[in-house]
Amino acid sequence: MTVNVRIPTILRTYTGGAGEVSVAPVGATVSDVLTALDGDYPGITARVLDEQGALRRFVNLYVDEDDIRMLDGLSTGTRPGALVSIIPAVAGG
Repeated sequence: MTVNVRIPTILRTYTGGAGEVSVAPVGATVSDVLTALDGDYPGITARVLDEQGALRRFVNLYVDEDDIRMLDGLSTGTRPGALVSIIPAVAGG
């Protein structure tokens, strides 16, 4: 199974500039996708997850159009061909 991951501009240094990459997770959860992503692009997951392995406060993850915080968090299931989007929160006034 492969899952596509949309990479924000700020993290594209890890992916050689690619805005979207495909990974083949061993399992079928967002956590598994992030593990596979970090295996292919070392260090990128440390920018998404904190030291305890939780989603960083100012990072949002979506599976297709659904915010994982409104679903099962990092345990949210994925399907073959799903699109996981990493979206950094934007603040300003």
